[in-house]
Amino acid sequence: MQKIINVLAVASAAVSVAVVGLGGYVYLNREAIIEDVKEKAFGSIGGALGGGGLGGDLPIGAPDLASPTPQASAPQAPSPAPSGGLGIPNF
Repeated sequence: MQKIINVLAVASAAVSVAVVGLGGYVYLNREAIIEDVKEKAFGSIGGALGGGGLGGDLPIGAPDLASPTPQASAPQAPSPAPSGGLGIPNF
């Protein structure tokens, strides 16, 4: 029984050391990790857009979605009452 407890204690210590070591590695190299992730993200965005800068061969605007008929104008707001009040209707 004592051997099982010793094996569990050694395994627990190994896991604790691994977690602390990995945390220290990430903390010390956080700037490099962030820059690497940014490069990969911007690289994948650039590849999706045709390998160049923004735009590339993509069309600008949507002329095929334009309405063939003129739009109706927005309704006009009623003129304010000449009473000079707060616009509360009188009953």
